[in-house]
Amino acid sequence: MLTLLHELGHYLFARLFHVEIKEFAVGMGPKLFSRVSGKTGIRYSFRLLPIGGFVSMTGEDEESQAPDALCNKPVWQRMIICAAGSVFNIVTGAALIFAVIVTSSAIGSTVVAQFRDNAVSCNYGLEVGDRIVAIGDDRTPNWRNVVYEIGHLGAEPADITVIRDGKQLILRDVNFGEEVNEGVTFGVVDFLVEREEKTPLNVLKHTWHSSVLTVKMIWESLIDLVTGRYGFEAMSGPVGVTTTIGDAAKQGMGSLMYLAAVLAMNLGVFNLLPLPALDGGRLFFQLIELIRGKPVPAKYEGMIHFIGIVFLMALMLAVTYKDIIKLITG
Repeated sequence: MLTLLHELGHYLFARLFHVEIKEFAVGMGPKLFSRVSGKTGIRYSFRLLPIGGFVSMTGEDEESQAPDALCNKPVWQRMIICAAGSVFNIVTGAALIFAVIVTSSAIGSTVVAQFRDNAVSCNYGLEVGDRIVAIGDDRTPNWRNVVYEIGHLGAEPADITVIRDGKQLILRDVNFGEEVNEGVTFGVVDFLVEREEKTPLNVLKHTWHSSVLTVKMIWESLIDLVTGRYGFEAMSGPVGVTTTIGDAAKQGMGSLMYLAAVLAMNLGVFNLLPLPALDGGRLFFQLIELIRGKPVPAKYEGMIHFIGIVFLMALMLAVTYKDIIKLITG
């Protein structure tokens, strides 16, 4: 479904810029049935495997003399069409976060209400009534930011900026509780917070901050994978994601919608990375074309994208195999 939304973004902006579209497919694999629009000439098809879909545009991966072929459109239009899929995913994620916040029973603030049993941070100067405005150099405009920043600390202490009795204070080297999950150490929020009034403005504010935080969280997770904080076992493919979705569904609709938001944004952010075969890789070559005034020869770009596809397929197979083994062994 999320992949289909991604392709819908490409489709809509291709139509906006009058790019000739050969086919819009729902699903992958052999065609089950299809219909060609008498008005536009676009073939709409449903395919055997109900996974994602694709948009096939004239001049997308080949040279064409057709005036409405993608390759003959100005580079800025091609860049917008290329980025549109990822932007659609990110916007969809933000809409889902909005739905989570609107339907939630309460909105958490950043004001400490009480400490949990065996709390650690209260021994380092944090007090009930403190409004946490920053953890280290990272601002904490809402509750999700507090949870994420503390979790990302692991076992490391951090300077905490709080508002206490109307004055700003910096608490030095505050420690929190910690837990280890799959070999990775996370900080634990050892206190509860006060509720905030749910108003239209507050809902919009929390939606914005939570959406920005989710993109940041995905980006930093990718960095942590590259730097080695998260190992190969932390990656998930379709099998692992399905298991996670099942677990989230058991926790309630709010958890399921937030997971869907994270997955949508993750797909959008990942596809914007400047890697071969991804939208970001195509954008990278289009940026080179914009700077040079002429495109990179198609045969070289095609070769690089092909290598990227092979690598991504190999990685997906490896991750899927790992997820299946983990599912079998428990």
